[in-house]
Amino acid sequence: MSKDQSPAKGVAWLTEPVASRTIFTPEMFSDEQRMFGQTAYDFGVNEVVPIIDELEHKKGEVGVPLMRKAGELGLLGVDVPEEHGGLGLDKVTSSIVAEKLADAGVGSFMVIHGAHTGIGTLPIVYFGSEDQKRKYLPGLASGEVVGCYCLTEAGSGSDALNAKCKAVLSADGKHYVLNGEKMFITNAGFAGTAIVFAKINGQDFTGFIVETSWPGVSTGNEEKKMGIHGSSTRTLVLEDVKVPVENVLYEPGRGHVIAFNILNIGRYKLGAGCLGGVKAAMRESVVYANQRKQFGVPISTFRALREKMANMFVQAYALESMAYRTAGAMDAAIALIDKSEPGATEKVVQAIEEYAVEASIMKVLGSEALDYAVDEGVQIHGGYGYIEEYPIERAYRDSRINRLFEGTNEINRLLIPGTLLKRSMTGQVPLMPFAMTIEKELAKAGPPAATGDGPLANEIAVAEQVKRAAVWACSKAIKRYMTELGKPERQMVLMAMADLIMQVYGLDSAVARTLQSIAARGAEKAKIPILLSRVCAADASDTVRMLAHRLLGNCMAGEELAKAIATIGQLLPVAPVPTFELKDQLAAHLVERECYALE
Repeated sequence: MSKDQSPAKGVAWLTEPVASRTIFTPEMFSDEQRMFGQTAYDFGVNEVVPIIDELEHKKGEVGVPLMRKAGELGLLGVDVPEEHGGLGLDKVTSSIVAEKLADAGVGSFMVIHGAHTGIGTLPIVYFGSEDQKRKYLPGLASGEVVGCYCLTEAGSGSDALNAKCKAVLSADGKHYVLNGEKMFITNAGFAGTAIVFAKINGQDFTGFIVETSWPGVSTGNEEKKMGIHGSSTRTLVLEDVKVPVENVLYEPGRGHVIAFNILNIGRYKLGAGCLGGVKAAMRESVVYANQRKQFGVPISTFRALREKMANMFVQAYALESMAYRTAGAMDAAIALIDKSEPGATEKVVQAIEEYAVEASIMKVLGSEALDYAVDEGVQIHGGYGYIEEYPIERAYRDSRINRLFEGTNEINRLLIPGTLLKRSMTGQVPLMPFAMTIEKELAKAGPPAATGDGPLANEIAVAEQVKRAAVWACSKAIKRYMTELGKPERQMVLMAMADLIMQVYGLDSAVARTLQSIAARGAEKAKIPILLSRVCAADASDTVRMLAHRLLGNCMAGEELAKAIATIGQLLPVAPVPTFELKDQLAAHLVERECYALE
């Protein structure tokens, strides 16, 4: 069967057969993309890691020179257009840079870099006027100026539109006067520009470009944080700050368009950074386990620890498959846009917004996979994992913030089904028609079974079964609660739906990628991806079955529930897989390579 080569619509994977489209994978990286990844990794290893302790204690004194060095290497200008001092490269390359910097183990420098290149720069790239781009982007791309993003306030975090920061137009109409405070601002201690959101006359939520050297701009003391000690986090104080009207970003009253779209980009890039962090934690853990001996043998021989290593490996593979599938889909959609046409930038933003669900999934699964990796990494290190001189200790503390950054994981879990339902209602995603198709299948032969004798025949079938069980369970929740799903008391229902949907994306991406590897290189060379996909499928099957039972158990009762549970059994039959043996094989590969490697 020939595959569809056209750019996939957002969430198309939820209703389309697994591997019906070619997806972008790391195996498709160009030489230039690999070069950028190596440059980012080498910069982290050679420039940041040697002074990581100094960075942890001095923040800006060390962070600013590092940013200038990164700018000289092009690591700050990947997303900035060439005509404004950047490189104007694709989202895949941008994701690679984020991943490889994190993989180098640079700790909180990633926070400085990520906030600057993402939310500190991209609002101007996508929403700035030509004059604003000419004025600010060259300095941001070179690292001469560090950027920050000011959205959160004491009373408005997740509820960003409830901001109290106020802007009032001057009598002569030449500037706005800003007053208010923004909390938890990354890079605030040394940023030269700030993207600030305020309400004009207390009503119209608007973005502004503020230069921190202007009169009335000041910062509070450095926050004493649990982790990411090398980053600057302060309150930004605005006292009668005069902002020229030319520095209104986009349009008055349209700040929410900037904020929400930039967060979409931040989320998928955060997921890519978390992927690098998972690989780094896995490498540290395996190397340590090979060196540490107990009872006369390396602890890497202990099956209890090998399972932890294998679990990290499986999660990293699924996360990597999702990360570059998402970035590749964005690039494919953007490539269809004529950049010379009026409104091209707005179309690029719309193309990125198409994958808002995928971006939220990347953020949630990435941050939680990293938390798992560093937590089990500490466990593998034993008491040494609690000692500062071991990198895993810092990684453990630094990881926790990622579940709060770019919208909490709870907010993102609510956004995933919320966005899906909106698109379903407008016909963009054929969710309910697919649910009806599943009902018809149930009345006939049931869910897809393994066919053929390919090395992933069973996993393809499981991916289809997982997809149907997840969609069918979600459709029952939708029918049960309908418009009530938007009410606060139904948030647990939405979050359970999100967990089901995320499992589908992870497994679908892993299996599709592995099938492409088999087709390109043969089953023997794709041996490790095949093992990873088998474990991923077995784990996803168990997880979706449990999640579906939980969701249905909170949507119905009695005989109706009993029938629904039986239907999940029909859609997702239990087929035990020897995962202990598979995980031991994966761990053996890791122990030999001492890093994330697929060959």
